[in-house]
Amino acid sequence: MTIHKLLISSSILAVLFSGCRPDEKKDGGSISISPEAGTTCKAGDKVAVQVHYPQNLKPDSVVYLVDSVRFGSKKDSTALLLNTAGLPLGPRLIIAKIYQAGKSQEATSNIVLLAPKAPDEYTYKVDKVFPHDTSSYTEGLEYNAGYLYESAGNYNSSSLRKVDLSTGKVVQMTKLAPKYFGEGIALVGNKIIQLTYREKVGFVYDKNSLKLVNTFTDSVGVEGWGMCFDGNKLYTDDKTNRIWFLDKDDYRARGYIDVYDDKGPINGINELEYIDGKLYSNVYTTDTILVINPKSGEVLQRVDMKNLWPLADRPKDFDYANNVLNGIAWDEKGKRLFVTGKKWPHLYQVEFVKK
Repeated sequence: MTIHKLLISSSILAVLFSGCRPDEKKDGGSISISPEAGTTCKAGDKVAVQVHYPQNLKPDSVVYLVDSVRFGSKKDSTALLLNTAGLPLGPRLIIAKIYQAGKSQEATSNIVLLAPKAPDEYTYKVDKVFPHDTSSYTEGLEYNAGYLYESAGNYNSSSLRKVDLSTGKVVQMTKLAPKYFGEGIALVGNKIIQLTYREKVGFVYDKNSLKLVNTFTDSVGVEGWGMCFDGNKLYTDDKTNRIWFLDKDDYRARGYIDVYDDKGPINGINELEYIDGKLYSNVYTTDTILVINPKSGEVLQRVDMKNLWPLADRPKDFDYANNVLNGIAWDEKGKRLFVTGKKWPHLYQVEFVKK
């Protein structure tokens, strides 16, 4: 739910706009800024930002910044409107710098930007079913030239695999040392990049031979989870609602987005795929796939994949807690979308259908 701060001073009652409004409460002789920290707004709202200071303070100017970028200035304490359209979702830092006689003081607050509207709701249609190796605890999945490239997780059994799509059989495999838990992968030219779960190590393989050619320190995020590539940069996630941007050559962080719908953050963002300018992600332990705006973090679509592998067909001893939906691969040339799950016997070619 969007919370609007409704205590409006007479100085801005005449300003008509839709969006978040400041709390006008002043605090003795201190300097403060409204809206109050943690106020939630919808992206696109115009937010009234206002500094509050003692009456005996006569500033030369008040400069306002959002995430360290200046968006306006005033000569007094009257409110200034911040247009949030185009800003990434999540916490946005607001600073007011008060300049007087060559010196400055500042006050800070923050707002939390949510998606401007609820995501469109989708379901799915199965076009074709392929066999899938039930020994693979699927963490990363890619398609290229008739083959699937799959990262299988778990300690003591992690591997990188090249799999024949039509048969589900492994045609090449490189095993990881028992201490490593393989996670998301991405194809970058003639290389395959693979993350590990908590080991803070990434692997670089030759795509044709699956031989390890390099390693790197993965210092980005809480843990290593999903990964994909858009042709310019890598995207990774870390079990939270954050998706990181990585340089494709040195694997260092170059930015991030936080994933939000119109209600709040979506945690557990997992396996990633980049498709036609959007990010597709499994939400860990759920039957949900999200379609995400890679610039803002907005959830554009929510896809209910419930009963993709019919519950009635699953064995009585099936491990529902661990063997969850996970794995998204895109055939760019054939425009085919593949999904599977951890240790599932099937890989599905699907289409998303609006509810």
